[in-house]
Amino acid sequence: MSAKLIDGLALAEREKSDVRRRAGILAESGRRPTLVAVLIGSTPAGELYASRQAEACESVGISYRLQKMEAGTDQAAAEEALKSLSADPTVTGIMLHLPVPGHLDATELQYKIDPVKDVEGVNPANIGYVVYGHTLIAPCTALAVIELIESTGVNLHGAEAVVVGASEIAGKPISLLLTQRLATVTLCHIATRDLKSHTRRADVLVVAAGKAGLIGADFIKKGAIVIDVGINRVTQADGSKKTVGDVDFEGVRDEAGYITPVPGGVGPMTVAMLLRNTLRSAELLRK
Repeated sequence: MSAKLIDGLALAEREKSDVRRRAGILAESGRRPTLVAVLIGSTPAGELYASRQAEACESVGISYRLQKMEAGTDQAAAEEALKSLSADPTVTGIMLHLPVPGHLDATELQYKIDPVKDVEGVNPANIGYVVYGHTLIAPCTALAVIELIESTGVNLHGAEAVVVGASEIAGKPISLLLTQRLATVTLCHIATRDLKSHTRRADVLVVAAGKAGLIGADFIKKGAIVIDVGINRVTQADGSKKTVGDVDFEGVRDEAGYITPVPGGVGPMTVAMLLRNTLRSAELLRK
């Protein structure tokens, strides 16, 4: 029996509908949420991403502004721009487009974003809040994963959860949020020995390793919830390109109980979480 698909597109639309409603309430009070995205060094991919962000924000009543800076901008000037936005009362949310030019320290730049306006949840203060169980604004991908898992109705209390991939924006915060919900969490990474021995006991398996087809059917516990965070472009036999996840979808769907597709799973929910975080920042600033 095939796994039930977790429809990220449908869940994202539901989330955006709620954001639209709450953004309207803020706008009526004269406090329309305003997101400023900082793009240092223009690239076609960065411009396209910014354009899609603008469309997503506009669709839910969030003002969006793209602040472009030259590729040669030095560290001090970039930091000053972020500090200026943090101090601007008309700006309720800030995000920094990554990657930044190689001569810049992205982590140091993220430190300069006011934690309350940090809509991506990347400021160390926000990560610290997650660690201590008092989440203010959490990373968007991690929030998306939790929402997708909880949409199945599973009780995470005491569940065996395994996260494959230990990045700062995905694997680590996902593990922390699962732990908050009293799941028993194993975080696997590049040095993990015998990955399969861990994944085969997972009631909930989250894969965020960035390696196409890493997880096959023989890695899955029967009936597990499988959340595929990976987004990989692979070349097919006919030379065409295809977007796939870290999970062998066709093989795993016959073993799993629930599974997210790629595309159409974590991706759209991550966008929805960015919008929700932007709204939350605006609501926090209104208090």
